[in-house]
Amino acid sequence: MLEVSNLSKALADGKRLLDDISFDINPGEFVALLGPSGAGKSLTLRCILGLTKADVGRVIFTNAKNEAIDLMELKGRARLNARRRIGVIFQGANLVERLRVIENVMIGRLGFISPVRSWLYGFTDKEALLALEALDQVGMADYAHRFTGSLSGGEKQRVAIARAIHQQPDLFLADEPISSLDPANAEIIMELLVPLAKERPVLGVFHQPNFVARYCTRALALRAGVVVYNGPAEIKESELCTIYGQELESDALCIAQ
Repeated sequence: MLEVSNLSKALADGKRLLDDISFDINPGEFVALLGPSGAGKSLTLRCILGLTKADVGRVIFTNAKNEAIDLMELKGRARLNARRRIGVIFQGANLVERLRVIENVMIGRLGFISPVRSWLYGFTDKEALLALEALDQVGMADYAHRFTGSLSGGEKQRVAIARAIHQQPDLFLADEPISSLDPANAEIIMELLVPLAKERPVLGVFHQPNFVARYCTRALALRAGVVVYNGPAEIKESELCTIYGQELESDALCIAQ
């Protein structure tokens, strides 16, 4: 479904931010991307999406039609068409707070309608119904007509997941979806992502090995832009020391006992 090969990115002074990154994500997987601050986790997602241009490498995305596409080679409209098949869940939800909840969810389908239609009359009743179904899937259907700015952080992140679901993608990318949430809301978000991964693979950036061990099927870890771990989601303490070094002393990085 997603194959990243030899992905590298360097600054103008030659400092390497990503150094020959290679991994794959397969159907049915919920894969966590871990690592200390500045390891290159979010940058990897940005390079996959083409939001940041990598210097070299390949990103092969295989969609539901079994078409293998090198995202690194695409430009313009072709890149946009491929990207709309990838649902992105951002840190901090990234919603339009002045809009109602259901309007934010329907935005997930903007890439599938023409600009003229979006300007003249927007979404259809059928699309609104599908947006309600996506909200129901994350337990937010009763909030559909509330203004998004009135929601809590955890509620906004659930709406962001509903927006990604409504997009009907072939792959989900989640960039630190629980980093700003309390443990109870973080668990709710992880429990929503697990069933999604059974239908379409999920690659998420996380800082919490304990949550990864409980919910993910596999873990990848970066350190200084290099893949230093690719294996079971429950990472041994000795391997966590290699990945995090002194950051392991933080309570948030302890393995669940």
